[in-house]
Amino acid sequence: MSNVIDFLERMGQNAQLRHGSQSELEHALAAVEIDQELQAAILAKDHGRLEALLGQVNVCCAQFPDKDDEDEDAGESPSRDDKEAASSSLFRAVASVG
Repeated sequence: MSNVIDFLERMGQNAQLRHGSQSELEHALAAVEIDQELQAAILAKDHGRLEALLGQVNVCCAQFPDKDDEDEDAGESPSRDDKEAASSSLFRAVASVG
């Protein structure tokens, strides 16, 4: 299986091989030891069949913050009332100095 993965990696890195003619791809496949079924799937550009032959499936994952995490973040930053109170205190301090 590593031969197939190595070939697919090389194919992904080489635009000429990836977008080349069918005969160029056949020639490149002939140079490596890959099972005939796998070669046929690669030549046919049949991703589903290739995944099935390799026993692989696509896996996707996503993470979303929990509602509790959002509430904790909101508690850490000062609220608008706190900011206004701080501004008011600063203004009074500056006014009393001046």
